[in-house]
Amino acid sequence: MKATRVALDELRSSSRVYLRIGLARPWKREGYPKACWTQVTGIYTLPDYLEPGLDIVFVGINPGWRSANEGHYFATPRNRFWPAFNAAELTPAPLGPETDSHALRYGIGFTDLVKRATRQMAELKTAEFREGAPVLQGKLMDCQPRVVCFNGVSGYKNYLRFAESTTGAVEIGLQPRQIGRSKVFVVPSTSPANAAVSLEEIVASLRELKGLVATLEDGDG
Repeated sequence: MKATRVALDELRSSSRVYLRIGLARPWKREGYPKACWTQVTGIYTLPDYLEPGLDIVFVGINPGWRSANEGHYFATPRNRFWPAFNAAELTPAPLGPETDSHALRYGIGFTDLVKRATRQMAELKTAEFREGAPVLQGKLMDCQPRVVCFNGVSGYKNYLRFAESTTGAVEIGLQPRQIGRSKVFVVPSTSPANAAVSLEEIVASLRELKGLVATLEDGDG
């Protein structure tokens, strides 16, 4: 408990901490971040930005090393997430890595399939996906956003394989399966490694996501 309390105190002043997020229920004490989960196991990562009642939760594969080092989601300049996010006008005001936590004000959260930061996705082990997928599922079942949006096909395929024992082709867009009451949507990966997909295509996909959320808000979903 003492180690957990120290780690939580550290998180209040900096998100660049060695935490394993998501293996326990959220810390309920007044004044602590809603996004903080309590199990400490010594990995370099980012905090989850999760709470009940969100419109969208974006799910990445895992934090990039630079993002974890700077303490913000999608902090790598070549990653196209924030340019696409802002072009699609998902929030009234533009956001960026430094203001990622502000997305919660607009009903948008962030988490990852695997929480350990790496320089490349290839550094992740199969065992980490096997462990991370059911943990992610538990978080999403607790939060139940309107839509869970996976950043890239690969992340969703690994989630399906290890959380729901399902394999098969995954297309961009709205998925036939749900996570509890949450719709599932997949956008093209914003990673610079996915250069075959243009920024315009990513923006179009995010606009489709925005339209889906608007439909659900109107009670038609």
